[in-house]
Amino acid sequence: MKSMVRVFTGIVLFVVVVTGCSKNEGLLDNASLKQAIDKGALNLNDAMGKITATQAYSILTVSDDGTSKSISGTEADYKVSIPLELIKGVYDYKPFASSDKWGFSLIKYFAKTSDNSQMIVNMPLVKIKKLWSLRHFSPEDTLLTNNFSIAVSDYHNNYNNYHDYDYILASEISVDNTLAGKLNIKSIVSPTLGVDYASQFVFANSYNANYWYESGDTTTSGFSIKNAETLLYAEELLTIRNDTAKFGKEHLYTLTIGNVQIIRNSTRKTVQIAVNGVIQDAAKVEILDKVYDPEASVCKKRDIQITFDDGSVATVSALIGESVDDIKTLFESLHKVYFAAYIVDWIAYDIYYQRN
Repeated sequence: MKSMVRVFTGIVLFVVVVTGCSKNEGLLDNASLKQAIDKGALNLNDAMGKITATQAYSILTVSDDGTSKSISGTEADYKVSIPLELIKGVYDYKPFASSDKWGFSLIKYFAKTSDNSQMIVNMPLVKIKKLWSLRHFSPEDTLLTNNFSIAVSDYHNNYNNYHDYDYILASEISVDNTLAGKLNIKSIVSPTLGVDYASQFVFANSYNANYWYESGDTTTSGFSIKNAETLLYAEELLTIRNDTAKFGKEHLYTLTIGNVQIIRNSTRKTVQIAVNGVIQDAAKVEILDKVYDPEASVCKKRDIQITFDDGSVATVSALIGESVDDIKTLFESLHKVYFAAYIVDWIAYDIYYQRN
């Protein structure tokens, strides 16, 4: 039943997007279309400049340093059930001298200093930005202050196997006692219902980035950047499982930049561009994929070329410019969120397994 609801919901969502575009009323002239997409790109670039300048962005985009543990062999059969109740409390980083860089549990470097209804981890910001250094002691560590904090208000990690688990994390991060942002993750994998994943980071300056993926008879995924509730950028993809000829390939793809929307319907073999819901027939749009990728986006293996009715040509990558790489980094970081997984989850595992 849930899969059928997903099919209906997904179809309704994209039908509203596509059929909401009028071809006959309010057609914009060439200059207005250019102005609309230029304005959308300008607002997006301005937003990305403000986002990347924040401490929160540098924390969120910490990359894998090779220290995260992979599950292999007999470990693939491990099971855990970790609620917030088990791990709540305040944990402060304390330097721990050791000669073995990886020989100790992560919690060895933290002391539970007080009780709390949340899980609060306090540690030096420099250790976040260099995760490899967290389990490595240097004499200078004794001079560091715990100026980074992550406060977890909701958490559970129920893992049966790679195809059956549910994970929830709701948290706030602070730097120097000032709120830097809010991170929320939901990751549910079911052998019968598929994958339901969503992550969101709300920056202190009101910008927020969102990623979601939900599989089923209808699979929908997307990534968006907003200023509060104002949509600045979004890419959405829909595939339908029972469309066997197209399984694993795009059914509908939508790119939104400001009030400009580009829609490709692979079944109808159409690509259209609209402004405020009005399709601009005078402009031509071409999707340029470098190689086939079922999750292709403007930030990964895809570009979009727009030919205006005066013959001038622009590509989305050129319009966005250097922000393309920053958007890609933000997208990938929301999908993996290394810093939260490395700190919160591994402390939680250590508590669960009573490692000290």
